[in-house]
Amino acid sequence: MNRLQSFGNYSFSHKSIMDDQFNVLKVNIYGNDYPIRGNTDVEYIRKVAKYVDSKMKEVYGDVPSDSHLKIAILAALNITDELFRERSVSTEQKEDNISGKITELTELLDEKLKYYNLD
Repeated sequence: MNRLQSFGNYSFSHKSIMDDQFNVLKVNIYGNDYPIRGNTDVEYIRKVAKYVDSKMKEVYGDVPSDSHLKIAILAALNITDELFRERSVSTEQKEDNISGKITELTELLDEKLKYYNLD
């Protein structure tokens, strides 16, 4: 397998014998074409690439720079911030759901104990 760089389920790809096991797609991100190999649906790869492209353009709109590397790093930081915030909200929601379920079960248990005069 001929990889330039790997990350998660994706890699920049040159054609190799192993490409039959992966979906290979050329995507354009911030004006550059990249052959991407991933072990997931082609449409999903396109969606991810389009999102990265839009984030880089968004960063450029906020902080114009000639450095593609600077734009990419700032976009990566913004995407990572979104991920961490989403994970935090998701964790808080799970904790609230668990807390609510504990309260519900405690009330049900108290009710049954009273019914059977076991309190």
